[in-house]
Amino acid sequence: MPKQKAKKKKKPQQKKGKKPASQIILDPKEKAAQKRKAKQAKDKLMKTIGISVACFIIFGVPLSFILEPKLGLVMGAGIPTLYVCYVYPRAALWFFVIYTPFSGTVQYQIMGGNAIFALAKDAFYMPALLGLIQASRKEKKSIFVSKELVKPLLFVFVCSILTLLVVNGSMQFSPPCHSLPRGGQGMVCRDGIPFAQGILGIKVLLGYVPLIFCTYYLVTNKKELLWVGRLHVILAIVCCGLGVVQYMMLYLGICEGTRNAVGADLFKASIDAKCLIGGSLTYSPQQAQIRLPGTLPSPWHWAWFLISNSAISFTTAFSDPSVIWKIIGLLSMALVFVNSVISGQRIALALVPVVTVILLILTGQVAQIKKFLPIGVGLAIVLSIAITLNPELVEERIESFQGRAEASPPHEFIEEQFHWAITQQRGFLGRGMGKATNSTRVFGHAELVETYHPKILYEMGWIGLFAYMFFLFTLAWVTFKSYRACKDPVIRSFGSSLWVFILIITIFPYWYPLDTDPVCVYYWFFAGIVIKAPIIDKEERARLKALQEQELELLLQAEKRKKERFLKDAQTS
Repeated sequence: MPKQKAKKKKKPQQKKGKKPASQIILDPKEKAAQKRKAKQAKDKLMKTIGISVACFIIFGVPLSFILEPKLGLVMGAGIPTLYVCYVYPRAALWFFVIYTPFSGTVQYQIMGGNAIFALAKDAFYMPALLGLIQASRKEKKSIFVSKELVKPLLFVFVCSILTLLVVNGSMQFSPPCHSLPRGGQGMVCRDGIPFAQGILGIKVLLGYVPLIFCTYYLVTNKKELLWVGRLHVILAIVCCGLGVVQYMMLYLGICEGTRNAVGADLFKASIDAKCLIGGSLTYSPQQAQIRLPGTLPSPWHWAWFLISNSAISFTTAFSDPSVIWKIIGLLSMALVFVNSVISGQRIALALVPVVTVILLILTGQVAQIKKFLPIGVGLAIVLSIAITLNPELVEERIESFQGRAEASPPHEFIEEQFHWAITQQRGFLGRGMGKATNSTRVFGHAELVETYHPKILYEMGWIGLFAYMFFLFTLAWVTFKSYRACKDPVIRSFGSSLWVFILIITIFPYWYPLDTDPVCVYYWFFAGIVIKAPIIDKEERARLKALQEQELELLLQAEKRKKERFLKDAQTS
């Protein structure tokens, strides 16, 4: 009988020994504190819902009668949205990230092309930023997450404000351009609202820089770090899948596109030709003209979405510890490659494979080619199938790219743009903030400058160009040091891939990716994550060490209890 009792006692003791080390037994005080926090969170949620519903009824219902019903209801929901995003900034930032690649579809397919929805994503970003700043001040956390970036950022900001006040300000008080006397073409004149154009120009230039701060506090551990990559891979698969459907609808004639347009309209992207998702597009196959917008407002935005996601998909395919997510990352890479062909954008067709090769080399993944050979083989098979199904399309894209490169070699084009920007200088502060930024045209004339560095030179002069590039290169250096400081192989690999993306965009001389969605969001968003990586790495190693120590302590305690029982059983027997 004593032996049977001893056996019965051993079973529950073994179960206790098998309890995961991560399970922590809370004392009554900690349990009470958790209950209080849960109650406070519930009260906060109910209060937020109540205020939001009240605001929607007060503003949304009247606006739905005054304006178009759908537009009125959406505008009425604006104030509650701002309030909710301020109260729950972390959730707002995640929604901001999810919404960004679908912005063109919401603006043109759902809201009928209303221009105000071009800034809809900022309704999530701005209050979330203010909410995080307020929370950081309460918790006495620093807003400047990297001290090395403070002075370069301040330098850029001062240059921007000086240009706004001196150049845009002088134009604001100048006579209108149409009222100048004969022979006064060289005089400074006012076209539109130069000061408002300058403020919007600064917003485009620096408006998303605070995302570094936001993501630094948004991503707090390794699990959330991996979730960033996985979320973007899911978004890429959904958007690229819709992009393929859009192309097939145009190809099969379900959507007309611009195939029946006349004259120059055959070669221009048109909102009237929109199909299923996104905004303006060109589809004139008889003229070999295809420019698809995917889920974004225009073909140009879609091209940079594909270029960005060639890096993001690579990050998950080569850095995620889960085999399933590696395969999903491979699928995402394949869809990005396919869309770079069918989209008709030459820059996407050129840069997507180039970015992938650069990532393989600079992240060191090419040295582990045996480990990732199945990924490469799978990607090659998918692309081979796509090329086999439509070889004429691939051939036409390659010929189009070669023709463009021969007609206007990129290096010569960049030189011409720099020469033009230099000849346009009137002083050391440039020609005015926003005066070469496309999105500021609503406030006045903006020059079309098709390369980024000459565009900055035109607007801010040599001092402004130096200040801005010094800031970008400092950011690239800070992120490089950050990922190199990581010891965890997954975090280090993740950080290295994102750093390569930051480096490519920093030095990229052609066109203006940092003025274009979604690159203008992803660049600063990922910079904050890479800067946070060493802290996540340190905390992860400390957590694993604590778990190992706790597990060891539990094993020692279990062994001690076994010895005590053995001695007790020996005495009783």
